[in-house]
Amino acid sequence: MNIVYFDVETQRLADEVGGWDYIDRMGLAVAVTYSTARGGFEYYTEKNVNALIDELVHADLVVGFNILHFDYTVLRPYTTRDLQQLPSLDIMREIQSQLGHRVKLENCANATLGVSKGGDGVQAVQWFRQGLIDQVARYCMQDVDIVRRLHEYGRKHQQLLVDTYSGRKIVPVSW
Repeated sequence: MNIVYFDVETQRLADEVGGWDYIDRMGLAVAVTYSTARGGFEYYTEKNVNALIDELVHADLVVGFNILHFDYTVLRPYTTRDLQQLPSLDIMREIQSQLGHRVKLENCANATLGVSKGGDGVQAVQWFRQGLIDQVARYCMQDVDIVRRLHEYGRKHQQLLVDTYSGRKIVPVSW
């Protein structure tokens, strides 16, 4: 089974495109995948976005954090395929359905794995504008690795931990 873990970083921020209703206008800066079949990471930019789409389409399962709402929407202008129809596991959506509210990847990473993210999306946009594509790719790769590790932890332990405003929560999962 080829599981593809996936994340995107954008060229623009939500407030620069008219708000969160216009995610499809944010533009792809960098996307990173980790394929279990390949056993490693790959990164993509607008120049090779078709190869990214092909990798996602041919995956047995695409796993990410907020991919159904955000990442697939960022990619919408680059393809005629409906990425929402791909076999996908959105870890954020799974947690949200149980807790009743959205959570940040950082809160899952800290609680479950004891690690912190290496930046944020605003920083990634700044790096992109400075031409620091390798820096954006490294940051995105860290997020993909966190998502991969969260998924593997959830499969093994049938739960994730999440730090919330009201304390640490155990979220059962059945992957």
